[in-house]
Amino acid sequence: MRKADFFLACIALGFSLLALMFVHSALARREAASNLRAKAKMVAKMGLTDLCLFTEARYTRHPVMADLNTPFQDYPMSIEHYPSGALLPVPRHLTGKGGY
Repeated sequence: MRKADFFLACIALGFSLLALMFVHSALARREAASNLRAKAKMVAKMGLTDLCLFTEARYTRHPVMADLNTPFQDYPMSIEHYPSGALLPVPRHLTGKGGY
């Protein structure tokens, strides 16, 4: 077997794997869509609110509902003392770069 034949076989194998990845993602999307519809019905039925990411501070529990002064509600010069405040970025609707 020539080196060129081996190279072409590797390229064909790579393209085949790429095509299989696209097929897998299409099948997974169909399955996820049905699960997402079921979860949406459950949320509507139970009347759930936004996702609660962290349990520490009010402004990290519901970042959509945070405003500019929420981290400083204790007093104006207070510093961030919750670890989740360092992990969660500032919401886009507060920076002027678009809303949620």
